[in-house]
Amino acid sequence: MQAPESAVEMLQIAARAADSKGGEDLIALNVSEPLPLVDIFLLVTGNSERNVAAIADEIEDKLLEAGHKRVRREGRAESRWVLLDFGDLVVHVFHAEERVYYSLERLWKDCPVIPLEVTAGTAADTAGE
Repeated sequence: MQAPESAVEMLQIAARAADSKGGEDLIALNVSEPLPLVDIFLLVTGNSERNVAAIADEIEDKLLEAGHKRVRREGRAESRWVLLDFGDLVVHVFHAEERVYYSLERLWKDCPVIPLEVTAGTAADTAGE
């Protein structure tokens, strides 16, 4: 099943915001088939707790500016794994150690990867994997 256009639009806003704050290893997964309430997961890595917080804050700010409502946010206090739930889009911003430990890419490996449009090329390099 293909993710709705509104979810893909939210994804691109979030990916550009993450990239602008130094987010690495951006991967977007279409999880609409196994998860009926969510269409897309965006996975992002930050290199420190401060960077994770900055990435999460920028994503949230840009999506709110674009008129999207946040449903839930978790993990901001520790900034090791911040989850931003925008309904159709759920963003996971990880510290590198948590990203490896939880390995969501492995858990959702059967879900199709969605190409990302970012200027720095960080996510574009991983989108075809």
